[in-house]
Amino acid sequence: MVRWGLIGASTIAREWVIGAIRASGGEAVSVMSSNAERGAAYAEENGIAKAVTSVDELVGDPDLDAVYISTTNDLHHHQALAAIRAGKHVLCEKPLAMNLNDACEMVLTACEAGVVLGTNHHLRNAATHRAMRDAIAAGRIGRPIAARVFHAVYLPPHLQGWRLDRPEAGGGVILDITVHDADTLRYVLDDDPIEAVAISHSAGLSKEGLEDGVMGVLRFRSGVIAQFHDAFTTKFAETGLEVHGTDGSLIGRNVMTQRPVGTVTLRNEEGEIELPLDHRNLYEMAIEAFHAAIEGNGRPSATGEDGVWSLATGLAVVKAAATGMAVQIETGL
Repeated sequence: MVRWGLIGASTIAREWVIGAIRASGGEAVSVMSSNAERGAAYAEENGIAKAVTSVDELVGDPDLDAVYISTTNDLHHHQALAAIRAGKHVLCEKPLAMNLNDACEMVLTACEAGVVLGTNHHLRNAATHRAMRDAIAAGRIGRPIAARVFHAVYLPPHLQGWRLDRPEAGGGVILDITVHDADTLRYVLDDDPIEAVAISHSAGLSKEGLEDGVMGVLRFRSGVIAQFHDAFTTKFAETGLEVHGTDGSLIGRNVMTQRPVGTVTLRNEEGEIELPLDHRNLYEMAIEAFHAAIEGNGRPSATGEDGVWSLATGLAVVKAAATGMAVQIETGL
């Protein structure tokens, strides 16, 4: 059994990750919150035995094998390094860090320490995206030419905190949602982005200095161009991912979501067919892959290197939106 400590008494851990750990044969045995009262209440509500108030206390626990980090973005780097140096495997929320130097340090330190570092890009585990990746690899749409991502959603009131009013914590829609787009496109296309252009704005939710909406285009090594629209402000939009090739198109609907739902339609000269999908809990699949990686069998669904790529893309989009210029994407790895 893999024994987990949670760094951050977060909503995503409560709603998704704790259950996924237990469903995958692990156990959440400790939680860290800087607020002792909040941490104790969270532990009791979620059946967690221990609540602590410091990262050092949590990662120093010999009963722990791995940690899941879901604090604000500005804290990921030093918390992950503390866990890695204590010999714990780390599954970290995206983005890994606030800058590429810190993210690369996390990856290299984990490698040197011989521990597993994963990035919690859950969308890779969606049956829809796996089916699209397989269809493209099998040549069912010919050579991919272009893609479109619709990931404009409404940030629910209980999450309308630091993402909308704390630039120093890594708030804004780009580091929250666009990084997911980047990783999903990399996974589905099996290709890397090399250039970004973008325009961002605030449509009324975010405070000055933070964007709550962005549109842009990524160029990939193969020549594929991918359009994206991300937002915190659209209450009634549908999410989707499309990939268009020389011989066909893949149309994914309701696919940029935490839930195991959505459809994928293959459209070509023969007509339309809906691809068969094996929907499973995305987070359970992520934890199962992480457990296997700890045992030496394979890799996490999204590695630390994958997290560096999505961060590099997100930072390029931020810069492109700020400057109005095309920005090259480089990881530094």
